[in-house]
Amino acid sequence: MNTLQAIIIAIIEGLTEYLPISSTAHMIFTSSYFGIQEDDFVKLFQVSIQFGAILAVVVLYWKKFLAFPTLKVGMNFYTKLAFAVIPALVLGKLFDDKIEAILGDPIPIAIVLILGGVILLFVDQYFKDKTTIVNEEDITVKKAVTIGFWQCLAMMPGTSRSAASIIGGMQQGLSRNTAAEFSFFLAVPTMLAVTCYSVFLKTYETSQMKGYELILKSNDNIMMFLIGNVVAFIVAILAIKFFIGIINKYGFKPWGWYRIIMGTFLLIYFSYLK
Repeated sequence: MNTLQAIIIAIIEGLTEYLPISSTAHMIFTSSYFGIQEDDFVKLFQVSIQFGAILAVVVLYWKKFLAFPTLKVGMNFYTKLAFAVIPALVLGKLFDDKIEAILGDPIPIAIVLILGGVILLFVDQYFKDKTTIVNEEDITVKKAVTIGFWQCLAMMPGTSRSAASIIGGMQQGLSRNTAAEFSFFLAVPTMLAVTCYSVFLKTYETSQMKGYELILKSNDNIMMFLIGNVVAFIVAILAIKFFIGIINKYGFKPWGWYRIIMGTFLLIYFSYLK
């Protein structure tokens, strides 16, 4: 993987991480298209650039994370995120090997992308007039944990963490906008945990070298890591703003059609063209 390819992958990550279209599916296709060898650093890079995407949420919603009117409000916010991320941490560790196995086969990922798109076509209509919560402050710990379990559906690559948690939020009575924003908030501890796990623990299991050692191994690795995170950060900020505007105006149907078209293309590509 060269620097230009690293920038393109970072752009893909920034664009797709918070959209309900599966960043995993898009990065698998991008890597395959450019013929990028899936070595230990490439795998680590694709995970570690999520750190830049995480910072995008913290910067855009800094008042939610750093500025609270009272200590009680702040503790309530972080308590909900802490409990909501537990299902993903536990189930993610339990099914880590199975997830890795699926990542090696893009066909089921493409199929899941299509099926998820079909679901998004009907999400708005199904949850119409079922909204009871329009502010994050009104989300209870119980509802947050339930959304956390919904997020675990994204352990099947191609599902989209964003799509799963947003639908879970709407199922719990959150408005479209509130569900999307809570999905962004929940992404911070979830993706931070995954990134730290990959950088400090997971990579060592296969390469006998910790992730941070792999990054520091060469100046090229360091440069690609830094550039990737900066690019992912900038693009993610733009993508989040764009996404909120789209769902407020058009709902989830455009993303449903996109998933169906993209999934069909990937299915054909990996079945017959590659």
